Amino acid sequence: IKARATAQANACISNLRQIEAGINQWALETGQPSGASIPGISTVSAYIKLNSASSVPSCPADGTYSVTSVGVVPQVECSLSTLTPPHALP
Repeated sequence: IKARATAQANACISNLRQIEAGINQWALETGQPSGASIPGISTVSAYIKLNSASSVPSCPADGTYSVTSVGVVPQVECSLSTLTPPHALP
C-alpha cells in the first residue's frame, strides 16, 4: 500500500510540475503580469502534454487540482497536499 501511495504522489507531483510549466508558458505568451488570476486549469491545455482522453492529467489518487495566480508559489495545488507522502511541489 505504501509503494502505491508513493507512486501516486510522484505521478501527481510530475503532473503539478507539467501544469505549472504550462502556466508559466501561457503567462509569457499572453503577457500576463505577476499576480494575474489564471482562468482555470483548462487554460494551459495547449501548453502541456495531454492524457489519452485529450485533457489535462488528473491526480492518480483522485485529488483535484486548483490554480492560484501567476507568480504565486505554488501556482497549482492538489487537494491531497496534506497526505503522506504529500501531493505537493517541493
